[in-house]
Formats: sequence, C-alpha cells, structure tokens
Amino acid sequence: MYNRLSMIYTMRNKEAESPVKQERRRFLARCLKWAGGIVVFSLVYPLFRFLGYTIKPKPRYISVPAPLPLSGYHAERDFILFGGPKAPFAVSRTCTHLGCRVSYLEDRQIIECPCHQSRFTPQGNVLNGPAKQNLRSLAVEIHRNDDGSIKNYVITL
Repeated sequence: MYNRLSMIYTMRNKEAESPVKQERRRFLARCLKWAGGIVVFSLVYPLFRFLGYTIKPKPRYISVPAPLPLSGYHAERDFILFGGPKAPFAVSRTCTHLGCRVSYLEDRQIIECPCHQSRFTPQGNVLNGPAKQNLRSLAVEIHRNDDGSIKNYVITL
C-alpha cells in the first residue's frame, strides 16, 4: 500500500512539475537561440559591411594654363572649363542619362549629348532630353603669379 501511495504521489508530482519544467526549458531554449542569433549577427555584420565597402578614389587635379582661348572655354576629356564673367567654372563631360561624353556647341551656346540629344546650359542645368539631372559641377581654383595675373586654373575631379 505504501508503494502504491508513493507511486501515486510521485505521479501527481511529476504531472504538477512537468509543465513548469517544460516552460522553463522553452524559455531557456528561446534565450539560447536569441543569444546565438546575436552572436552570429555580431560576427557576420562586419563581414557584410566589409564586402560592400568601396574606397573613394583620390581626387585628381588637372591644371589648365591661362589664358583661356578667345572662345571662352577649354574642353578636355573629363570636363569643360568656362571663363565666366565673375569666376571660371567647370562642368563634367559625363552625361547624367547614360554616361556618354557631352560636347559644347559654341554656335548655339549649349552642351549636347550625342547619344540621346540631352541638352544642358553651359552651367550644366538640364534644358531638355532624357537626362533628368544636371551635369556635375567641378571645383575650380585659380593660381596667380606674383604680379596678380592668372597663372593657371586647377580643376578637381
């Protein structure tokens, strides 16, 4: 009889403790999964950041000797330099539509893309065409001689 009562008591105890133990195990398992996820994320995230990292190219400085031609502009492979009334300015020759090299049409005073005929003002603003963004303007620095005359223009690409 004692054995039977003992057995019934232990069965009832197991039934009573079983859900609590299971709940505790589930809680610990969830905590372990979260901790594992955080550890994996903290190890993998820097790797993905490294894979997507690109080094910005160093700026190139191109010197154009003064004075500018009588036409008032100087075109090179990557830019067009204009001698404005206030200060010189330069725009990129890469079209913002598909990356073609634009040309300055002196007789019409516009910059035109030969690929899809996007047109820009000399300052690089879009007039019409498939291009939606203005041409990139470039920094121009003026170097002067000791007497104050302009020695050259330095364009930063």
